[in-house]
Amino acid sequence: MHSLSLHLQMTEFWRGILRTVAWGGALVWVLRTYDLVSRIPAMPNLTMLDWDEMPEGMPTLTVVVPARDEVENIGATLDALLAADYPALRVLVVDDRSKDGTGEIVDRYVEEHAQRLRSREPGRRHVGPERLGAIHITDLPEGWLGKTFAMMVATENSDSEYLLFTDADVLFSPSVLRRALVYARDAEADHLVVLPTVQVKSWGEGVLLGFLQALGVWASRPWKVEDPKARHDVVGIGAFNLVRRQALEEIGGWLPQRMAVLEDVTLGRRMKASGMRERLAFASGMVLVHWASGWGGLLRTTTKNLFAAFNFQPLLVLLGWLWIGIFFLLPLLGLAWLPTLLPSLLILCCIGATYRVLGTVSWIDARYGWFYPVGALGVIYAMLRSMVVVTVKRGVLWRGTTYPLRELRLHNDPLVWEREARRQREKETKARRVARRHAESEKRRKTKNG
Repeated sequence: MHSLSLHLQMTEFWRGILRTVAWGGALVWVLRTYDLVSRIPAMPNLTMLDWDEMPEGMPTLTVVVPARDEVENIGATLDALLAADYPALRVLVVDDRSKDGTGEIVDRYVEEHAQRLRSREPGRRHVGPERLGAIHITDLPEGWLGKTFAMMVATENSDSEYLLFTDADVLFSPSVLRRALVYARDAEADHLVVLPTVQVKSWGEGVLLGFLQALGVWASRPWKVEDPKARHDVVGIGAFNLVRRQALEEIGGWLPQRMAVLEDVTLGRRMKASGMRERLAFASGMVLVHWASGWGGLLRTTTKNLFAAFNFQPLLVLLGWLWIGIFFLLPLLGLAWLPTLLPSLLILCCIGATYRVLGTVSWIDARYGWFYPVGALGVIYAMLRSMVVVTVKRGVLWRGTTYPLRELRLHNDPLVWEREARRQREKETKARRVARRHAESEKRRKTKNG
C-alpha cells in the first residue's frame, strides 16, 4: 500500500513538472510573439515615401560584388546595379579566381559601359571607373578566406564614404541604394543591413526558409538591433551589408575576421561589440535573392554555414537540436495530454503569428507555417549534415578552396569580438582615467604655484 502511494506521489510530481514546463514555455512564446507583433510593423521600411529622396550631402558609395564562378548570375546583378538612380555610385566587381567565364563577362560589361560613356561624351579621351570597375584575383594568400580577401582588396581600392558589400546573385531595384543611404544618414548608422526578399520557387524552399526565419527571431531580435545595450542582438546579411568606411577602418577593417566563414554576421558582431551604431531596415521586393534551388540546394548551401554558426563545436550543435526540439516540436506532443493541451495550443498560435508577421516583410507565405515541423526536422538534419561533412573532411570547402577545421575554430568564436571589445573599452577607460588624474594633478600644481 505504501509503495502504491509513493508511486502515485511520484507520478503526480512529474505531471506537475510537465505542466509547469508547458506553461513556462507558453509564457516565453507569448512574450516574444507580443514583441514581434508590436515591434516589427514599426520598424523602418524603405518602400515608404519617407525615404524616396536624395541623401543629404550626396555621399559617395561603392558597391562591392565578390564573384566566383557566377556566370549564370553576374550579368543580371550588374544590369540591376547599373540601372540604379543614385549618381554618386561606383560598382566594383572582384573576380575571385573564377574558372567559368565570370571574369570575361565582367570585363565585357566594363568595356561596354566605357563605350557608352564615350558615345555620350565624344571628346573624352579617358573614361575612369566612375560607375563600373573590375579587379581580378588570381591567387589567395595564406590565412584568408576567398570572399573576405576579395572584400579587403575592394575596400583598399576604393575611397568612397560608404561601402555596400553584396553577392553576385542579388537583384536591386533602381531606388533602393538611394533610399538606404537616406535612412543611413538619417539614423547616423555605421552599419545598415537591409533585409532581402528571398525568392521561393518550390515547396521545399518555402518550408525550410520559413522555419529558418522563425528561428532567426530567437537568435537575434530585429527590433533590438539598434539598441547598444543589446549586445547579442546583432545582424549581418551577405546580400546587403552597408558600412561607413570610417567605422570599418576604426574596427580594423577585414583583417581581424579574415577566416570568418559567416563574414556577414561576424561584421555585425564586430560593429556592435565596438559600440558602432547598427541598424536594420526592411525593403520588401527591392532586394531580391534566390538563395538556392530546392530542398537539396538549401541543404548543400547551409553545409558551410550551420556548423560555423556553432563555432564548429559538436556540443553546441547538440544544444541547438535540444532547443529546437523543446521549443518547436515538444508542443506537438503536448496536444496529446489534457493538462498540457492549452499551453501547447497557445504555443502553436504564437508560431502561426510569427510566420504571418514575418511573412509581411519577407514575402515568405505564412501558409508554410502549417508545415513548420517538417522545417524544424529539416534544419536539425542540415545541422547534423553540416557537422558530419565538415568534421569528416576536417575543413570547409568554400568557393573551390578547403579551409582546415583547426584554423577555422580559432577564428570563428562568436564571443571573441565581445571579449576583444571589452578589453578595448577597459583600455580606453583606463587611458581616460590616467588623463583625468594627470589633468587634475596639473591643475593642483598650477594652483599651488600661482
